[in-house]
Amino acid sequence: MRIISYLQAINEALDEALSQDEHVFLLGEDIGIYGGGFGATKDLQKKFGKQRVRDTPISESALAGAAVGAAMTGMRPVIELQFSDFITIAMDQLVNQAAKIHYMYGGKAKVPLVMRTAAGSGTGAAAQHSQSLENWMAHIPGLKVIQPSNAYDAKGLLHAAIKDNNPVMFYEHKLLYQTVGSVPATPYTIPIGVADVKCLGDDVTIVATGIMVNKALQAAEIVKEKGVSIEVIDPRTLVPLDKEAILASVKKTKRVIVATEAVKNSGFGAEITAIIAESKIAMKLKSPIIRLGGEFVPMPAQKLLEMRATPQVDTLVAAINQCISKAGLQR
Repeated sequence: MRIISYLQAINEALDEALSQDEHVFLLGEDIGIYGGGFGATKDLQKKFGKQRVRDTPISESALAGAAVGAAMTGMRPVIELQFSDFITIAMDQLVNQAAKIHYMYGGKAKVPLVMRTAAGSGTGAAAQHSQSLENWMAHIPGLKVIQPSNAYDAKGLLHAAIKDNNPVMFYEHKLLYQTVGSVPATPYTIPIGVADVKCLGDDVTIVATGIMVNKALQAAEIVKEKGVSIEVIDPRTLVPLDKEAILASVKKTKRVIVATEAVKNSGFGAEITAIIAESKIAMKLKSPIIRLGGEFVPMPAQKLLEMRATPQVDTLVAAINQCISKAGLQR
């Protein structure tokens, strides 16, 4: 397979989806000639025209509302929200409309829309452009939430999201855009709700989301030199969540770290931790569950402070050492 970037994988999936289905169209701020805030829609308006790739006014509530209406009448809109922070402006359309319509209309109406959005820290963009708010959306019945950690998953899951008949939130971490991976040149889908084992191991399970998957894999390589074997589980989708894959891994290793970049307070890491704690596996754990997440502060703009506010590779290494020090490495 070719090696391409995460950003190229997103662009390619959108290109293929527009080619495959005339009901698919894109809308968002500066997605036309400019190619989107990060270049994900580059050249697509030139290829498909202004009707299929629509620049919108700077009004997130308006473009979300337009997408809901279009989806209800048979279209498959794909919204680009430049920064995930701006979801606050579109919350009524997403939470009270998109997520509820299928249920409230007794299944007679569908809202097959996708909202793509760039999230996360690492660019020094400060408190209004660096948040990870995916936990908000995971709390809302009726919304699916996807968070791919690599180029291969990004393309396959975006295709699956566009084909899905439910509203889907699609979170893309800004620092992942330039990462590269093997990606097929032809269209493919990855089932929504199926986790992936990114690294097999026997001693400690790390359940990581988004960019924390890459950091977990780096930490696994570091401790491997000391004879510690790490299994990294990437849920890939928060809703629906593949609980069985997570519990199967924890059952094997009996030690677990849950790592998200989003603020730890009331975060999705707590949900995963609770699932493990409420299972039959909880009494067999060899060390307490460790939960890592962002500090409970607005995201700083200063680079060093930004790194201090979110879990890093050394944070994960320290957590692994804490896990194995409780009872050694007896299996």
